[in-house]
Amino acid sequence: MGFGPYLLLATLEGLVTAAVLSLMALGLSLVFGVMRVVNVAHGEFFMLGAVLAWYFSSLVVGDPAIGFLLALALSPLVVALIAWLSDRLVLSRLKYEPEATIVATIGLLYIIQQLALTYYGADSRPVEAPFTWRIQLPWFGYSGYKLAVIGASILLVGLTALLMMRSRIGLIMRATQYDSETAQTFGIPVRRVYSAVFALGAALAAIAAVLVVPIRQAHYLMGQEPLLLSFIVVIIGGLGSLRGTVVAAVLIGLSDGIISMFFSPTLAKMLATLLVALVLVFRPQGLFGTAAR
Repeated sequence: MGFGPYLLLATLEGLVTAAVLSLMALGLSLVFGVMRVVNVAHGEFFMLGAVLAWYFSSLVVGDPAIGFLLALALSPLVVALIAWLSDRLVLSRLKYEPEATIVATIGLLYIIQQLALTYYGADSRPVEAPFTWRIQLPWFGYSGYKLAVIGASILLVGLTALLMMRSRIGLIMRATQYDSETAQTFGIPVRRVYSAVFALGAALAAIAAVLVVPIRQAHYLMGQEPLLLSFIVVIIGGLGSLRGTVVAAVLIGLSDGIISMFFSPTLAKMLATLLVALVLVFRPQGLFGTAAR
């Protein structure tokens, strides 16, 4: 075999990473774009989605596809409910002050993490994939489930874009994002919109976790690296920019897959960090973000 098979495999693995990362970063970017809240606990919502996916799928004996579908339906709902409660009980009472919300979400991070450690444990646990088909490519067979993850991510990102740009709910979100005080004057319940957006962002992270957990297993510390990569993605793409988030996720995912395959994962992370530094120096608003006025 020559260079081609390794490049194809690295590209496919990079696209899987990009698919999960785009959903994760999209939730983070959405929360910041509308609420101007940097959610440091976003990685723990991802982790919680994976842990709950293991729990719900373990309730079903027999066909793994049924257990997986149950997890895919219920895990994001439970995580969204927890995020909604967190906003109503904590963030809204802090009036979304930037410094206070960062401290609050750090506290939320440790609370969720320690609860997961206490009730779930420190072991990594697998969730069986709903199917094990392999797609025959020119040089090798590749996991059909991983290709399905890429397809599901594209579909969900597209649906989120339609929600934001073509629906009344999206119009209300964008109005709140551009000028929350004016939106409040016109009768838009800004606090409820914020709670819904915070729940939606957490649900996107949980969906990403459910999709990836048959590949990587559930662990109570698994939210740390995706959170770091998500911050890298939204900084490069531009905070609050859906298009920028997707482009940056693909860029980081592909570079991570290809560089990790041919060189080392550490080098891939170093180059991603270097890219962030360059973006912050030469284009602080990100590649697709708009400059602050």
